[in-house]
Amino acid sequence: MATDRPLVLPGETIDPSLIPSHPKHPLRLGPGLRHIPPSDIVPTVAGQLITNPVKNSMWVEYNSQRYIPSVGDIVLAQILRSTTDFYLCTLSQHTAPATLPHLAFESATKKTRPNLAPGQLVYARVTLANKHMDPEVECVSAATGKAEGLGPITGPGCAFDVSLGFARRLLMARSAEDGGVGVLEMLGGEEGGGLAESARTVVVVGRALQETDRAGLGMEGQRRLVKKLVREMR
Repeated sequence: MATDRPLVLPGETIDPSLIPSHPKHPLRLGPGLRHIPPSDIVPTVAGQLITNPVKNSMWVEYNSQRYIPSVGDIVLAQILRSTTDFYLCTLSQHTAPATLPHLAFESATKKTRPNLAPGQLVYARVTLANKHMDPEVECVSAATGKAEGLGPITGPGCAFDVSLGFARRLLMARSAEDGGVGVLEMLGGEEGGGLAESARTVVVVGRALQETDRAGLGMEGQRRLVKKLVREMR
């Protein structure tokens, strides 16, 4: 569970008492933080410091127009073109193109690897993020060799733009409790009234996410928004 949300500024030293210390897991630094040997951890952006003692991780929650890849990030990448050994894909308009190796898929070989066309979307994990090199992503877990939900996005659908901060809150394991974003759970629960799978439902979900993000809605505001969108849909 994410706790402690003090405001931090670039370059300031983080109080050691705020740094999680798990007896078994190594400390994981997410976006907005940098390790300066031997032991200093400093923010690179201004925002809220978020810690997760269970996963022994910490990061800075902030909004930015430019996505800066960080190892471990889960991203939606769009294929630009294919080369001999990898796909070149884009993560955002203002981010350097990323490479996706042809064999970075579950059970992929030279004969069985996915044949992805330009414009195809893939759900991937950032495995290399270095200011001196282009980022690299993969669609398979290096630890298990399994996709674990990653891979090409198939079937009809839409991609909706939201802010980086909102996207990170959505990706939290407990997005409602820790990130204050419960709109998806509401759409799938009683407030949503059991929406059926359809193109209209996809649009409603996208609108709900974007309006929650733009208006900075709290849980009660999200509940009212869901009820309003469901009424309009019917």
